[in-house]
Amino acid sequence: MSTYVYGIARADQELPDGLEGIGEPALPVRTVRSGDLVALCSDAPPELKPKRRDLLAHQRVVTRAGDHGPVLPLRFGGVSPDDDTVSAVLEEHHGRYLERLAALEDKDEYNVKAAHHEQAVLAAVLGEDPELRARSEALRAAGGGSHEQKLAFGELMARAVAEREKADAELIERKLAPCAAGVRHGPEGSGRLVNLSLLVARDRREEFQEALRRLPEQHPRLHVQATGPLPPYSFAETG
Repeated sequence: MSTYVYGIARADQELPDGLEGIGEPALPVRTVRSGDLVALCSDAPPELKPKRRDLLAHQRVVTRAGDHGPVLPLRFGGVSPDDDTVSAVLEEHHGRYLERLAALEDKDEYNVKAAHHEQAVLAAVLGEDPELRARSEALRAAGGGSHEQKLAFGELMARAVAEREKADAELIERKLAPCAAGVRHGPEGSGRLVNLSLLVARDRREEFQEALRRLPEQHPRLHVQATGPLPPYSFAETG
């Protein structure tokens, strides 16, 4: 039967008893060892699909193991032909995996996404640019102005907002990065300023959370959402 892999840990790390993984009924989690490393594994179900139950089970195994020490988490769906293949991979990348585990010691991942409050950023742009503000007031005094005038003003506003988006994306990263041991950029989304994954040491968690809190307080145009602590998927680099 194929082997499903959840993550990699040090062999001397204490792991919780009775871990249950994916599958229905849930399959017991075991370890496959090579040198100073173990892989957290179970049998792989005959049909592996990203069902909510199994996604949560995978996350639960990685999170519970991570409570006892660093874990290199694999993304959902990591299947090897058998335990011997898993052991061979651990042996092949033994030194690199140990280095990554050391780098992740006592650290968690946080994902931060941010966007603009639309009306607030429009007001901020007008407040910072006297020429745009004068054009806006002139259009308002003229009852809105002609179609061409509206179009030209709209293009100027769009350009100014785009510049503000870039500046605020840099601002957010500049404020948060000093609290983190690592930063990764995730896929950009429509209307999103940043999608950042940050590796934060647990003894700097309060400092990081305070920096998060201050961002919208000091810059009300920003809407900031943070998720975490999470297993450090973005920093595992186990491939």
